[in-house]
Amino acid sequence: MSGVDVITFGCRLNTYESEVMKAEALKAGLDHAILVNTCAVTGEAVRQARQAIRRARRENPQARIVVTGCAAQTDAASFAAMPEVDLVLGNEEKLKAESYQALPDFGVAASEKLRVNDIMSVTETAPHMVSHIDGHVRGFLQVQNGCDHRCTFCIIPYGRGNSRSVPMGAVVEQARRLVENGYREVVLTGVDATSYGADLPGQPSLGLLAKTLLKQVPEILRLRLSSIDSIEVDRHLLDLIADEPRFMPHLHLSLQHGDDLILKRMKRRHSRADALAFAAEVRRLRPDFSFGADMIAGFPTETEEMAENSARLAQEIGIAHLHVFPYSPRPGTPAARMPQLDRGLVKARAASLRAVAERLHHAHLECRVGSRQRLLVERNEMAHTEDFTLVATPGHPPGALVEVVIGGHNGRNLIMEAAASAAA
Repeated sequence: MSGVDVITFGCRLNTYESEVMKAEALKAGLDHAILVNTCAVTGEAVRQARQAIRRARRENPQARIVVTGCAAQTDAASFAAMPEVDLVLGNEEKLKAESYQALPDFGVAASEKLRVNDIMSVTETAPHMVSHIDGHVRGFLQVQNGCDHRCTFCIIPYGRGNSRSVPMGAVVEQARRLVENGYREVVLTGVDATSYGADLPGQPSLGLLAKTLLKQVPEILRLRLSSIDSIEVDRHLLDLIADEPRFMPHLHLSLQHGDDLILKRMKRRHSRADALAFAAEVRRLRPDFSFGADMIAGFPTETEEMAENSARLAQEIGIAHLHVFPYSPRPGTPAARMPQLDRGLVKARAASLRAVAERLHHAHLECRVGSRQRLLVERNEMAHTEDFTLVATPGHPPGALVEVVIGGHNGRNLIMEAAASAAA
């Protein structure tokens, strides 16, 4: 191989940062290299990263392998101890060309492979200009990094540091660059995106940032947010939901559970009633809105009744795109020290909640049959509606905006009526 390849795990922010990493590595003159950008959300994500590293070495015995990302930040020594790995970079170091210039020679001790600082010492997030997101027709745009909250199950603040925001002017400039390069949809990303602006002069909110983007970059045709914490949503964001057709009618909620006692033990800041009230208010403002959400099944001390409360909350909100995670104890977190459920029970609870998710998704698909939808075509002849429902779009090229009539679905995605599609 030649050049620099990147293997990315995890969130949209990692996808964005992988583009920055690749550009910085090339700027440093790196060649014949594989960068592995890891995720630490679950133990399974870490396992997959290690598996990918070993596979990369087998398939590319002469390549330099650099490992970074949240798993590398939180467990740097174990990755440095892998014989396949040549360098381990922290989440701050991975975005700087000089970090790649420090790549050691083959055969060095594990301790010499480490370039990982104290992420909690980082107080600013420097804007990085990215004009292209490889393999994506939607432009991801980082507005925030880190998290000031300490949910008892979550290791991510220790991988990302405290919350810090990208200045609004830099976000606007980056959005303008993305649309100039043909991106019709922009997705604002962050670790805790709704905390945006608390550390900036004047403390602008995420909603105000989104309003400003759409005003100053009118060429943005579709604007989305990555996962949000609904308890932090302000009036500016609700105004966009009510009045701005370029703000897409879909939000992904960081719910995590549907039982108030478990939410307290998770150290979440919202209650079940808060989640229901937020969803009701959004749908009052814009009835066509759809929701995605993350939920954890099998959290320590969870009873059958508590698990059922999660299922009921998903049903009461009508979550169209529910992501279910079996609880995974992360070393160093308070929840890992709580009384744990049997792993078989955790898997069974996750399977039960996923069955609810499938029924809700099926009902959501059924409601869209016969409707007219405006789509942005992505890879593999698939597209997303404005409410983020997946549609098969055979014959349409990536990046096209098309308007179609939905003829049916296959349980996973919508299927368009072939004769009804037209360029939008």
